[in-house]
Amino acid sequence: MSESQRWFLLITLVVACGLVYLLAPILSPFLIGALLAYLTDPIADRLEAKKLSRTQSVVLVFIVLTLLLVLAVLLLIPQLTEQIQTMVRQVPAVIEVLHGRLLPWIEQNTGLSIDRPDLESVRQLFAQYWQQTGSVAAKLMGGITRSGLALAGWVANLVLIPVVTFYLLRDWDVMMANIQHLLPRNLEPKVTLWARECDEVLGAFVKGQLLVMLALGVVYATGLWIVGLDLALLIGMLAGLASIVPYMGFIIGILVAGVAAYVQFQEPTILAWVGLVFAIGQMLEGMVLTPLLVGDRIGLHPVAVIFAIMAGGQLFGFVGILLALPVAAVIMVLLRHLHDGYKKSRLYSTDEPEQTGEVE
Repeated sequence: MSESQRWFLLITLVVACGLVYLLAPILSPFLIGALLAYLTDPIADRLEAKKLSRTQSVVLVFIVLTLLLVLAVLLLIPQLTEQIQTMVRQVPAVIEVLHGRLLPWIEQNTGLSIDRPDLESVRQLFAQYWQQTGSVAAKLMGGITRSGLALAGWVANLVLIPVVTFYLLRDWDVMMANIQHLLPRNLEPKVTLWARECDEVLGAFVKGQLLVMLALGVVYATGLWIVGLDLALLIGMLAGLASIVPYMGFIIGILVAGVAAYVQFQEPTILAWVGLVFAIGQMLEGMVLTPLLVGDRIGLHPVAVIFAIMAGGQLFGFVGILLALPVAAVIMVLLRHLHDGYKKSRLYSTDEPEQTGEVE
């Protein structure tokens, strides 16, 4: 890479970061559209390979996505709303169980003395909190409704997402080819290699791990529904989302489901059935879902995912969260190549002649 190329790439990077910072309020629908186009491009490519035109492939993909969205709105959203209300109604019972059974059991078996809060005060505090939350939500919705400009912007973003997704998906391969042709000729092979590796990293996480999370959410929700838990869908989806970090979904899910099941059934034996559901989910994840959906592709480390999302949100807000994973994938690939270069450099090994004897 020549000196002028280094300066050009550095200036381009600085300008790009500055534009992201300045244009962050309007970038969300474009980034969401780009993410959806990236996720669905392989499906469109497969349809195109079956002798369909690119536009026909994209239209077919959009029909399927629209049907899934309508199905989610009609089936999942009302169920989740009802289960959230059920959870709120069960909170006093959960407090009663913790106050009247769990704390005495801990004191009896550990010999510890735990200061118990006044149950009525806790109930009043919780009721006051939910009342304030509802009041704030009502004021917020009222403000959005009264502000025609804010409401129009919100609606415009919702409308822009499918429009941007459609055009990006239709021209995705053309845009990638144009970007490749714009690269300096001496850098094009290396940058293409890096881009392919970044795609593998993102594919291992976004296209693989997210499918694993969705599948685990369905497995957990179905299992808890068979057990008879009222909050099966809510807890199952929560455990599936928490599975972004290995074992976190299992731990959070089994704890929350265990408390909810005990409050609902008041039978200790129900905990065994809850444990069985999550044990089956873990076995399916390890033996079926992860090998099938992720395979042996190199993905982002869970700690790197958490740090990237938090850092992106801190620096650029919601836009930073959307950009966190692609940027983390690029940094991971660059660090891998820097590591390989370091191992081959004189900083790591010297050019001194080898010793005649080897040390085992």
